[in-house]
Amino acid sequence: LSTASQWRLTANFTGTATPIATNLEEVDAPVGFGVLGSSMTESSGIFTFPSTGYWEITLVQVSNAAVRTSYNEAQIMTTTNDSTYVEAAWARSFNVSGPTTYTSSSCVYIMDVTSTSTHKVRFDIDIGVAGSITMGDSNINLTCMTFIKLADT
Repeated sequence: LSTASQWRLTANFTGTATPIATNLEEVDAPVGFGVLGSSMTESSGIFTFPSTGYWEITLVQVSNAAVRTSYNEAQIMTTTNDSTYVEAAWARSFNVSGPTTYTSSSCVYIMDVTSTSTHKVRFDIDIGVAGSITMGDSNINLTCMTFIKLADT
């Protein structure tokens, strides 16, 4: 492995995000964090790969569901033309207990990035009931994204 980069949401938000476009940072705490090789870059929720290759992309969403029977869906959205995004992977968590129940979901996708100018990724959140909160924190990974380059393309 030559490259690994991890990002996280730094503050909570309520509702749907297409994409998660604010309050994102590369992990920089607590002690012992690490970045291997070149970092991913992000602008308005669009992530750009630092090099071509086969990349494993993981999204973890932690949420506080608003009401019983609501859902929160985490989505990895990819493009190969820097324009049209398609759903590459998704995971859904359900709240079956009632308000203030914490749930999490995660999904993974391996992408063959053959061009760093056209192959990009973003992360969307869809919710079933208004008021659901996607959780973030600047000191610990709650909702977070991991990028690991597995091999050259």
